[in-house]
Amino acid sequence: MAGRNRIFDEQEVIRKAMTVFWERGYEATSTEDLLTAMGIGKGSFYNAFPGGKQEIFEKTMEQFSTRAFTDLRTAVATGDDPVTAVLDFFRHIAQESRAVHMKGCFMGNTIAELSHTEPALERKAVHRLQEMEQLFTAVMEQGQKSGRLKTKTPAPVLARHLVNLWNGLNITRRMYPHADGLSALIELNLSPVF
Repeated sequence: MAGRNRIFDEQEVIRKAMTVFWERGYEATSTEDLLTAMGIGKGSFYNAFPGGKQEIFEKTMEQFSTRAFTDLRTAVATGDDPVTAVLDFFRHIAQESRAVHMKGCFMGNTIAELSHTEPALERKAVHRLQEMEQLFTAVMEQGQKSGRLKTKTPAPVLARHLVNLWNGLNITRRMYPHADGLSALIELNLSPVF
């Protein structure tokens, strides 16, 4: 028996679900919250996402990480200087809106919230951040080989430093959601190495 055609755009409803999860967190978001935000009925929801809330959350993590890191990967791959592309990625954080600052990082929020209650989801979020770390490692290695980076600090340590900066900024930006202060903080964290 053929399944019914979907009458909604799956990527769009996943984006809407992500907005709810990002604002409320996984535990505080109910299925009813999701249905309201996504604008679909319960039958359509479970037909499309038989794993329910957990499945839709996993799909939001996938969509978020794909969208968030595509621009960075493109800038690194197509720019003249991949190291500068990474630095600009961090510098851009300060220029986000107050609303974006107040949400923090979707993946970081997930790790912090679910580390003791939903270890499978936490591991998926960790994996996504480790993918970003791998990209940073490759760029740092390339920068050292080309002479663009003079530091002798091993590239994997530099990459982990950048992930640490990413995680820290996504908490600090909630405390100080102003471009000037964040820009100065980002430059302070980047300047000793880059």
